[in-house]
Amino acid sequence: MAIHYRCRHCGFDVGKIEEHNLNSEQLGFHQLDSNERTEMIEYDDDGHMHVKTICEDCHEALDRNPQFHENQTFIQ
Repeated sequence: MAIHYRCRHCGFDVGKIEEHNLNSEQLGFHQLDSNERTEMIEYDDDGHMHVKTICEDCHEALDRNPQFHENQTFIQ
C-alpha cells in the first residue's frame, strides 16, 4: 500500500510513501476527527491511500490572500 499526497487546490503530487508498516499515529492521522478523515483521505481499488494536502505554492497564495480560504479551489 502506497500513500500518495496531492494538493487539494492545484492537484500537484506533493509526495509518496511506499512504507507498508506505518500506522495512523505515525502519520498523524489520529489527530483528525472522523469528518476530517473522510474529507482528506481516500482509498483506491488497489488499496492505496490518497491524502489531500496543500503544496507550498498554494500555502503561500493562501497566506497572501486570506479570502481564498472561502473557495475549495482558487487556481485557474
